[in-house]
Amino acid sequence: MARTKEFDPEAALQAALELFWRRGYEATSMADLVEHLGVGRASIYATFGNKHELYMKALRRYQEQLPDLLREVSRPGPALPAVRALVRRYAAEASAEDLRLHGCFLTNTAAELAPHDPAAARQVERNWDQMETVLHSALVRAQAQGELPADRDPQALARMLLVLLQGLKVVGKASPDPARVRDAAEQALALLD
Repeated sequence: MARTKEFDPEAALQAALELFWRRGYEATSMADLVEHLGVGRASIYATFGNKHELYMKALRRYQEQLPDLLREVSRPGPALPAVRALVRRYAAEASAEDLRLHGCFLTNTAAELAPHDPAAARQVERNWDQMETVLHSALVRAQAQGELPADRDPQALARMLLVLLQGLKVVGKASPDPARVRDAAEQALALLD
């Protein structure tokens, strides 16, 4: 007879996400995961695989939450105000005390793992491609609606905004000065005028 799981895998995955997000991959041991999740090592391996597989599942869980941020930019209607709101939201979150110390799990993964972990690099690239596509579409729409000057390159602007959004998360995590990210965001948004 198969044993039933004595824990909720979804809750355990969310707890793992939070621990990896707060501490990073290298600084989180299996012993840390066992303690934080309240789940035995054998159960973690049986349910999620090894530490790397669990990390990748946690990263995918985090990425599932990101489309909510981009949904506003994709809605019909004026596009440029939605793009501006997204950038300002990233800047506010990057400097908010409760979010600042964690940074962005995806950005943290890009810095810590992507340079030497092909699976992590693919996940990061997939997300960045999605963000860039959504931003590009919004900027093309803004240009077609007369919100963005015709001489602007929507593709180049989308890439600049993607890099800005990731940079805001990095600088916001390391700097206690909210003006640094706010001013950078506003200067970048001035390029859309």
